[in-house]
Amino acid sequence: MNNYLYRRQIADLARWIDRPNRKPLVIRGARQVGKSSLVRLFATYKKRSLVEVNLERHSDLRESFLSLDIGRVVNDLEILPNVGTVSDQSVIFLDEVQAVPPAITALRYFYEDRPELPVVAAGSLFDTVLADQRLSMPVGRVEYLHMGPMTFTEFLRALGNERFALTIQEFDLTQEISPFRHNRLVSLLRTYFSVGGMPEAVASYSNSNRLSDAKRIHSSIVDSYRDDLPKYVGSSRIQRVENILFTAARTVGRKVKYVNFARDVPARETRRELELLCSAKLVSRIFHSHCNGIPLQAELDPNAYKLLFLDIGLMNTICGLDQSSFDQRRDEDLVNQGALAEQFIGQHLQAEVSENIANHLTYWIRERRSQSAEVDYVVSHAKCIVPIEVKAGATGSLKSLHQFVAEKHSRIAVRFDLNPPTVQHVQTRVRVGSRPTSVDYWLISLPLYLVEGLPSVLKHAIGNETFLRRVSCN
Repeated sequence: MNNYLYRRQIADLARWIDRPNRKPLVIRGARQVGKSSLVRLFATYKKRSLVEVNLERHSDLRESFLSLDIGRVVNDLEILPNVGTVSDQSVIFLDEVQAVPPAITALRYFYEDRPELPVVAAGSLFDTVLADQRLSMPVGRVEYLHMGPMTFTEFLRALGNERFALTIQEFDLTQEISPFRHNRLVSLLRTYFSVGGMPEAVASYSNSNRLSDAKRIHSSIVDSYRDDLPKYVGSSRIQRVENILFTAARTVGRKVKYVNFARDVPARETRRELELLCSAKLVSRIFHSHCNGIPLQAELDPNAYKLLFLDIGLMNTICGLDQSSFDQRRDEDLVNQGALAEQFIGQHLQAEVSENIANHLTYWIRERRSQSAEVDYVVSHAKCIVPIEVKAGATGSLKSLHQFVAEKHSRIAVRFDLNPPTVQHVQTRVRVGSRPTSVDYWLISLPLYLVEGLPSVLKHAIGNETFLRRVSCN
């Protein structure tokens, strides 16, 4: 299974290590997404010796890193047990780097003084450590690789469903997905909703085909997150942060109101706890953007955001949803009730923007007494702004999508639901302020499981109305 689990990330690492002007690599991601396992597999794949140092266990190296003398640092690494000689054919792996903050600063000097040495750093919550220590990342002297949960296609490959994964990755709007393949993919999607993409949970389910085994792993992972809290917050805050984490899992897709997390705690304190969880990559913020132009992030409202959880499987375990809960729900209930579909789509869209640490996934909301509207996600592609709705129903029910298109003049919109793919030419009228306004755009409807095919779909659709007219069902 490991070959499927880390195929994409190993390819990214291979490109990194072969660059002529290679910089130290920082792998960002929550605990338990497989950062350490990835580096070990990569060293084996490239037939390089691995110099792995867990800085939580070797915090006495702090003085070495404080010296910023890379020769001294390398010498001290070499005397550790089971390390051996460090060479340019090694991979130096500084794991749990947040435990020794000066090691983060030292990455710059690895690049400047010993650029021939491949250095990888990883850890959890080091964004928070940087803020507390008033340190800064060595900007321009490091590269980043983001790791999140396994995507749906990676999940399919782990289960031996290569052909279904290819159906998603090779899809274009000229193709028809057979009813059998569509129904099978929807069934596998329901399984992914329950298992999620955490590597250990997927491995356990792949080996036993028992969802209870994946849920057991989920509980273990959540317990490990709880165990981490005392390292970063005082005892008086532990219960509060834990409550906020669990509330975040239950309120995915809703605009954040701090009073809903803790009624008797000042909003600034709740915000600080949420920022801690964001630094740990356990949750991420989806900010409202006014969406008047590109980049969408230029018009973010820092005070208007909703939350996305790390992983849909963990989210459902925290919320108490087991397989019987899924079996009792109709397919359309998975879209219309709760935040399952929105979490699934957001989790995959997040992977598209997360390589740029200054980037954020965005949505759009307009709060007016008689004309409120909300679009679940907004993305940009080829200089075009594309609104995305996650829901079932007829075109006429997409009032918020129509409103967005009327105000922002989008030519293409996307709807994710559980129906087979379609393209429709939508023409209707809405009110913008007090003025009736015509709306004319192309609506691309995709089943949820095709979210990873969205970039390719948009590449072929944007600016190509002749193509859209040819493949439309109008």
